[in-house]
Amino acid sequence: MQKARAPIPVRSGRTEFLKINAARRDWRDSYHWVLSLNWPQFALLLVASYLLLNTLFAVLYEVRPASVSDLSPGAFWQAFFFSVETLATVGYGHMYPATVYGHVIVTIEIFLGTIWFAVITGLIFVRFSRPTARILFSKSILIGNHDGRLSVMYRVANLRHTSMVDAHFRLMFSRDETTREGEEIRRFYHLKVYPKRMARFPAALTIRHTIDEHSPLYGATEKTLEECDAFFLAEVRSVETVMAASVESQQDYPFTDIRWGERFVDIYEQLEDGKLQVDYARIHDTEPVPEPIV
Repeated sequence: MQKARAPIPVRSGRTEFLKINAARRDWRDSYHWVLSLNWPQFALLLVASYLLLNTLFAVLYEVRPASVSDLSPGAFWQAFFFSVETLATVGYGHMYPATVYGHVIVTIEIFLGTIWFAVITGLIFVRFSRPTARILFSKSILIGNHDGRLSVMYRVANLRHTSMVDAHFRLMFSRDETTREGEEIRRFYHLKVYPKRMARFPAALTIRHTIDEHSPLYGATEKTLEECDAFFLAEVRSVETVMAASVESQQDYPFTDIRWGERFVDIYEQLEDGKLQVDYARIHDTEPVPEPIV
């Protein structure tokens, strides 16, 4: 009988999946794994690998103290710092390899050290040069009237102080449904939103989907969305002009994040000189939808 494997946690937005009976990471995925670490974890990996490498060679030097000039027997820290100096190719001149064994170990350490520095330099460069989108999504997704029609609304804001270009906005809706054969499945719908695309995205926008006869949300209520475990996924894709690279950002909204009968407050104000002032402190603020003007 095959031994059961421990569950592998995978997070997608605010949803966490536990993969069971799945193979663990392959050693060929090491590069992807290192890049997926956050900065504190990556820094800890660098320090740990550096200390481990120097400790390993310090032990090798300790095996034969006579292989290094002026290395006292049992003086681990002397061997450790000699390894540090060798790895960095500093060479202060006080300690140096004195035997063939010492020269061989030093040669191996310098060779491995060159590879280690090259790999670490590449990883740091990739992590710093990787473009990211600094997009802020509203904490809630709203369902209320807009221009006399029931609409789904959420707000997105560009946190960078440079305008993004060719921004595309998408909203996916997901819910549990029962097929004609009685099987319960999860279905996904791409909702038609407005605006769908903006040539420039400098500040903040409210994205809307009109709930009409063609919408999968037509006839939905607060109770029905809770019963079908409704779920929204908002996405922004755009081009970051400084790095000329495509970036994307996503935000998920379970049915508990839906606020009914509300709209986002106005955050734009036109000043006397013609400039538009945007209040980022009110990005998430909402208010009840007023009665339509007759």
